[in-house]
Amino acid sequence: MKRILLQIGSILLGFVLLFSCEDDKYLSSPDAQLRFSTDTIMFDTVFTTIGSTTRILKVFNNYKEKLLISSVKIGGGDMSNFRMNVNGIAGNEVLDLEIPPKDSIFIFVEVTVDPVGQNMPMVVQDSIEFKTNFNIQKIPVIAWGQDFHLIKSKLLKNETWTNDKPYLVYNYAYVDSLSTLTIEEGAQIHFHKGAGLYVKGKLLVNGTNAEPVIFTADRLETDYKNVPEQWNGILLFSGSHGNVINYGQIKNAVIGLQVGTIEHEGFASLTLANSKIENMSYAGIFSLKSKIYAYNTLIDNCGFYAAALLVGGEYEFYHTTIANYWGGWSRKPRTTSSLAISNFLPVPKSDGTNTIYQGDLNKLIFANSIIYGNNPVEIELGNNHKNLFNYYFDNCIIQMPDTFNTTDKNRFNNIWKGAKYDPKFIDVSKKLIFELDTLSPAKDIGNITYSKLFPFDMKGKDRNADKAPDLGAYERIEKKPK
Repeated sequence: MKRILLQIGSILLGFVLLFSCEDDKYLSSPDAQLRFSTDTIMFDTVFTTIGSTTRILKVFNNYKEKLLISSVKIGGGDMSNFRMNVNGIAGNEVLDLEIPPKDSIFIFVEVTVDPVGQNMPMVVQDSIEFKTNFNIQKIPVIAWGQDFHLIKSKLLKNETWTNDKPYLVYNYAYVDSLSTLTIEEGAQIHFHKGAGLYVKGKLLVNGTNAEPVIFTADRLETDYKNVPEQWNGILLFSGSHGNVINYGQIKNAVIGLQVGTIEHEGFASLTLANSKIENMSYAGIFSLKSKIYAYNTLIDNCGFYAAALLVGGEYEFYHTTIANYWGGWSRKPRTTSSLAISNFLPVPKSDGTNTIYQGDLNKLIFANSIIYGNNPVEIELGNNHKNLFNYYFDNCIIQMPDTFNTTDKNRFNNIWKGAKYDPKFIDVSKKLIFELDTLSPAKDIGNITYSKLFPFDMKGKDRNADKAPDLGAYERIEKKPK
């Protein structure tokens, strides 16, 4: 009996080993091929020494049997600019990786580009190599990188930034009192998350139509092109005077331009011309008791205010386009008006009460301008009836209900309001082009008095070359039939 039991046990053990071997069996065909979610992993331009965003490669086993990948490695090994993580395992090579039948794995890839001291995109290439049953497959990995000037927590005296290569600001760049930062045409200023440019002295931005000065974030991948809140913004302290921004483009910050600080005496002053302020999570312009002289300016897509002009001050905006179609980057719709004008500002204190700051609005003019967006009311007026509150809108399209009273000729002249005066921008959602369509009601209704003061639009077109000037920062001149 004992012998019979041993024989039965041996047979059962054989079956167990047989099925165990079957369970461990991998597809052994030398023709076995992995399938990939993409044939090339590509990174947009990234700054040298700064890590990129992560790209994901999905690797599929389309067979009914398990596949054993004997090796997954980055071709350049430890010398490569690329790094990978395979199903949670970090390293430049991972061995004996199993993919169950009809299943897949994820590979996460990042890149850092080494500086080479040149102001031009550089290509960095490598590949991820897969070895399965002695069959080798490769996925190319490509990135472009660029060298830069690093400005990290720096106090600036008199200094000039050129366009020889981009500037990258970490933490802050601080222009000291009595000092001037001059930025030449074509310069590109990039800011890391949480960084900003803070000015107690003077800022002179000398861009041109052909070569504007760019202020934006340091994430250059296409996915981040129009994402707000990637850096803090530009702050001009009260007491900072003579600031000029000509042909500047400020993008993707929290507040594009803060002009003036409530806690400091005096005011700030700024001339803003031929410039764009776009994609801010809070405000395009946030001004406190200060002075702004602006023309040929576009402010678009801001989470709260395109422009908040508070605690009084003096403001002149000519041929300005405010186009606020916020909504693509936030789950919360915008509930505030694009343009807020007030001669006071309540600031909450820790005890639950407010400190009320107030000041005279000595002058505010919007002329030959467009104030429009995706809210039914795009202007807020806050008057404490104690301080001066002088404002005037002349020859403007304003997004307000038809019932909004514009009969006071001391406040309003030639105002077009309501949905029928939608300015018909070319593209407000995808390409974000806020030039006028051929059917725009903003065409040829401007006051020539202002077009003589500012004869050329933001792109250099002659406002006085056709029937009459258009409203806003851009002039549309129709092509004459041949």
